[in-house]
Amino acid sequence: MYPLKKGRLTIQCDEMWSFVGNQGNKQWIWLAIDVETREIVGVHIGDRSEQGAKKLWDSLPSVYRQCAVAYTDFWRAYALVFPTQRHKAVGKESGKTNYIERFNCTMRQRVSRLVRKTLSFSKKLENHIGAIWFFIHHYNSSLLV
Repeated sequence: MYPLKKGRLTIQCDEMWSFVGNQGNKQWIWLAIDVETREIVGVHIGDRSEQGAKKLWDSLPSVYRQCAVAYTDFWRAYALVFPTQRHKAVGKESGKTNYIERFNCTMRQRVSRLVRKTLSFSKKLENHIGAIWFFIHHYNSSLLV
């Protein structure tokens, strides 16, 4: 992790779907990216509910929960979980969620089991989560170079 600069922290949060076993078993990947460092600082894999947003919020390091402003889309779960003073819901046209949207595309391109029409899907949730975590750790470590 990069040493954090003094001043305002900004993160962008979004969720993307994937499935395990069959298309009826959707799993949502909740992500938070630090705008300054581009590091993925929060992750949760589960359903697309208020509980999923809460687990994403809980996955953030305490400095982000206490100090960062989080830009999200208008998905209602964010507004229910993220404190009002820490949350800004914005549209895609604002450009305030560009980095997390770009990361979602990168992840779909590089992790074959996340491609929408694929033969390379996970049969077990543990393997699915492991592949996503492996990619995120590799991505974050490549930022240090």
